[in-house]
Amino acid sequence: MQMTRKHGLFLVGLAVWNFITWGMFTKNLYAAHTSGEDRPTGYWVAHTVLIVVNLVLGGVLAAWGAKVLRSRS
Repeated sequence: MQMTRKHGLFLVGLAVWNFITWGMFTKNLYAAHTSGEDRPTGYWVAHTVLIVVNLVLGGVLAAWGAKVLRSRS
């Protein structure tokens, strides 16, 4: 399969969306934690792992999309 410019733009857009949504989630989770919200430790650990994994995936998507865009310029 050949990756076109549209694919590259889609991947970069998806990465940006990922960073925005998980960034907001991180901010909200941090605010809940600092306000003393009573949750089990597993809740905080699980959500932190989700945030890290999805931000790494966003980075991979951004790099892949940028590589496609550079090769198609």
